[in-house]
Amino acid sequence: MSEAPPVIRVAHSPDSDDAFMFYAMTQDKVDTEGLTFTHQLTDIETLNHEAMKGTYELTAISYHAYPYVKDKYVILDVGSSIGDKYGPVLVGREKLTKEQLKNETIAVPGDLTSAYLALKIWEPELKTEVVPFDQIIDKVKDGTYAAGVIIHEGQLTFQDDGLTKILDLGEWWFNTVNLPLPLGGNAIRRDLGDELIQKIARVLKRSIQYSLDNRKEALEYAMQYSRGLAPEKADQFVQMYVNDMTLHADATIKRAVRLLLYMGYGAGVLKEKVDPEFVTLKEASEATQ
Repeated sequence: MSEAPPVIRVAHSPDSDDAFMFYAMTQDKVDTEGLTFTHQLTDIETLNHEAMKGTYELTAISYHAYPYVKDKYVILDVGSSIGDKYGPVLVGREKLTKEQLKNETIAVPGDLTSAYLALKIWEPELKTEVVPFDQIIDKVKDGTYAAGVIIHEGQLTFQDDGLTKILDLGEWWFNTVNLPLPLGGNAIRRDLGDELIQKIARVLKRSIQYSLDNRKEALEYAMQYSRGLAPEKADQFVQMYVNDMTLHADATIKRAVRLLLYMGYGAGVLKEKVDPEFVTLKEASEATQ
């Protein structure tokens, strides 16, 4: 009797870009090579903390979290979310200077998020407080916080809530280091072994490629996780974070991840210098670079 195929638990955020990315492998639209995937939808900060315990076989993590999970996970070079001259946005009810912000407490979506790390690289002295990502806009609107860092779809909607952009962290990062801002990646447990890791990576790449090739179909599925975004806004958001850079993390992206972690160390957020370790998909075409 042949052995039953393993079940791979895949954990990711309940938002439209991740839903778009994982659509085909969850809905049996691509060859899963005999693997069965189950999905856990949880906010990114919870996923970062779960990864520290090694909970899921495959999990989305913030790149900031990698140094804390590197003993258990390695990063796939497929599935990254990259801000290309854009990224998390620091917003307020009014435009505040860096000096004014030093006197305030800023709402952040998690102290292991890359948004938090980028903010602290921009200004290490800022005081922050963790607030669930989907509550930050409301908490800034009602005056609980003078400013907050917005991730996910809120990057496209904060102006509708009467808030003002203080700083686009992805834009600032690009202007500072001339690289895209690496936000999140897919981490896979080391104990799965190379053969299974490669198989899962192939399935994930197939899933992303399918959605890019069948955009309308995949977007219709992803809309259920778009938190009320209009279809055109959801399409814009997905395009921001699922694209050719998601198919393959090339040398530029890997350099950006390394620099983000080094600068996080320099800002005193990270306690050690860490070189990110990526698993390269052996069948990955260089054409996707």
